Amino acid sequence: MTRCLIVTAHPLPQSLTKRLAATVEAQARAQAWQVTRRDLYAQDFDPRLTPEERAGYYATPPATPPATLVDEKDELTQAQVLILVFPTWWFGFPAILKGWFDRVWTPGTAFDHSPGFGPMLPRLHKLQAVLAVTTMGAPSWIDWLVLRRPLRRILRLAILRPCAPKARLTWRALHAAEAVPEPRIAALEATLATDLARIKRRLTCPD
Repeated sequence: MTRCLIVTAHPLPQSLTKRLAATVEAQARAQAWQVTRRDLYAQDFDPRLTPEERAGYYATPPATPPATLVDEKDELTQAQVLILVFPTWWFGFPAILKGWFDRVWTPGTAFDHSPGFGPMLPRLHKLQAVLAVTTMGAPSWIDWLVLRRPLRRILRLAILRPCAPKARLTWRALHAAEAVPEPRIAALEATLATDLARIKRRLTCPD
């Protein structure tokens, strides 16, 4: 059974992010996947990297990184599909989601250091697909033409490529989302259903 990890990040229970997260969770379960959902605000996730965790980034054998967030790290290493649902704030990840990357995507979990701290060595070999769903207040032309989709580049090139090179990223951004009409939301939800069905086909019949 395909394992799917959904990570969401928004403090308001009635937010558009929460609606989209519930939508993709239902759609993922409709694919008969084994779904785990992590609502970082609901679980009061602490985004602060501890001194021990930071020191563990450079632990050399026989020393090992500290055994923190064991469940979260296991969920990540077992996931074949990762779905991120979050708002874009200041053209960056919400701090709590950035902290999830800092504390969960650690050496020994998401990657290993190569000798001499050269290119990172990937460890997330099971991860095949990533669907990122984000909302932002800015219009699309600012995101595309002025800033050149910075978060998409960071996720694809700085996070996934060194840690999960087999994972294909699907990026769905809802722009001008502070006053978005219902038909645009419904259209996005329909697109997400198509995305997940396509991911399922690819996992079933790989290239």
